Amino acid sequence: MVMYEPEFREIQAVCERLQREANAKAVLLMDRNGQAISESGETQQVDVVSMCSLTAGNVAATSAIAELLAEPEFTSQYHEGASVHVYMALHERLILVVLFDKRSSLGLVKLRVKRANDEISRIFERLRAKVADPEPTALSDITDDDIDALFKD
Repeated sequence: MVMYEPEFREIQAVCERLQREANAKAVLLMDRNGQAISESGETQQVDVVSMCSLTAGNVAATSAIAELLAEPEFTSQYHEGASVHVYMALHERLILVVLFDKRSSLGLVKLRVKRANDEISRIFERLRAKVADPEPTALSDITDDDIDALFKD
């Protein structure tokens, strides 16, 4: 996945807004391979790398269960803990994870995640278009022959 700075900042802003508006402890956005893309909130208390990796494995296992049940996919998962709850929403090739406690509710988190998913969709649509048709750069007219000639003794 190619990510440009403007789109990264927009995605980060969406995650930060989701964290605030859902009154969540933390928000993580990752790809389905478990690679973190964005994080916001109280993530210093979470091993983000392990969390992303385990979440991706959980989603893969749940996708296999959905397949066994002839479901296209389970688009969300919820885990209720004693003090921290986890809501995961699948979005194309991404997983949005919201960690929350008693200061919030599952209903509020779901409502805010829906809006965040819509915003993330628009950002990634623009990003896909940008990657498919990149703007020319100062180096885009340089050929392999030009480079060979430059370094030729």
